[in-house]
Amino acid sequence: MDNAFHPPTKPRLEWMLLAAVAGLMAFGIAFVLSATQFNELFAGAVWYRQPFFKMIIFYVLGIGLAAALCLRDYHQLARYAFVAYWSCITLLVVVLVPGIGAVRYGARRWFDLGFVQFQPSELAKIAFLLAMAQFLSRPRDELRQPDTMIKAIGLTVLPVGLILMEPDLGSSLMLLPAALAMLYVAGAPAVFLKKLVGGMACFIAACLLYVFFVPQAWKPIELPDYQKRRLMVYFGVDYTTQYAKPNATPAELRRVKAMQRRDSYNVAQATISVGSGGLTGKGWAQGIQNAHGYLPRGVAHNDFIFSVIAEESGFVGSAMVVILYTVVFISGIRVAGQARDRLGRLLAVGVVVMLFSHVFVNIGMNIRLMPVTGVPLPLLSYGGTSIVCSLLALGLLQNIQLHQRSI
Repeated sequence: MDNAFHPPTKPRLEWMLLAAVAGLMAFGIAFVLSATQFNELFAGAVWYRQPFFKMIIFYVLGIGLAAALCLRDYHQLARYAFVAYWSCITLLVVVLVPGIGAVRYGARRWFDLGFVQFQPSELAKIAFLLAMAQFLSRPRDELRQPDTMIKAIGLTVLPVGLILMEPDLGSSLMLLPAALAMLYVAGAPAVFLKKLVGGMACFIAACLLYVFFVPQAWKPIELPDYQKRRLMVYFGVDYTTQYAKPNATPAELRRVKAMQRRDSYNVAQATISVGSGGLTGKGWAQGIQNAHGYLPRGVAHNDFIFSVIAEESGFVGSAMVVILYTVVFISGIRVAGQARDRLGRLLAVGVVVMLFSHVFVNIGMNIRLMPVTGVPLPLLSYGGTSIVCSLLALGLLQNIQLHQRSI
């Protein structure tokens, strides 16, 4: 009775989340500028064509779209979840068509719009989270039905398979932890989850055995060679076991060894960059690995931006980045815990796990704990689609916080 006279709680912003995001964006601008100022590709470009300025534009665009996202209650957004999902599935199919999808580094995963390149797999991650949260927010009794679980697996496998065909192994794998976490939080049967995790582990193990131990003549499907070599570098497999014939000449063996050194180069230089930073680093724009091009120009400002940060700001700067991400994750977990319904809780969990997976894999490959997969570091790696979609995901968290009081 008394509650009827209490004024409604005003929606509040998640200030810790916003402060952490602002800190990450400051790091991104500063160190992308540092990573590219010695890059010959941008030496003659005017200031508004420099990567750091484009990042500012991407940040502004992403913040604007995230703010617009917060104007509509996430329940209203969820009504269009499957429209967004199937639209992104269509884009993932179209980008595979020769002559439409742009090819870079041997992968067909971009739409070249002239002034910018758009990567549909990044947007598909957001659509997938919305669709999965909407699908799993049904009553728990329905989740115990086998056909419901099969549909949930289908929702996940379809975008994973299409992204894998580009090929983009890293982005495709980022959907799996989010899907598992959302299934767990939704209340999927424990037996089903154990079988699913066990099946995924067996599948990964079988794939590795297939890649490394099945004779070439017996393989009906072959993993793209560059992905195979990345796995071999990570697991320390000698290239001569795969690329040298039993009667190979000394010259052929030297060629194979040289190929292995080239493939290991980026990871080795990234590890050196991280280790050489010491406690406080060498100073902004003073990193030897970056300035002298030991850390290759093409990857320093995107996949290996953490190595640049670690070398120039040391353990202190690296720890600061990790702390800022931790604040983002804790804020997201708090939003999930405070959510008043299953839809908001599932969506928040999906966003947190997705972002955490990106951070874990990217930093892991910079310090040689994970294989190189091309997964960007959210808000820090250069890349317009990744930055905008990361801010959209964070906008969903803020949306849940703003509108949970109105449920």
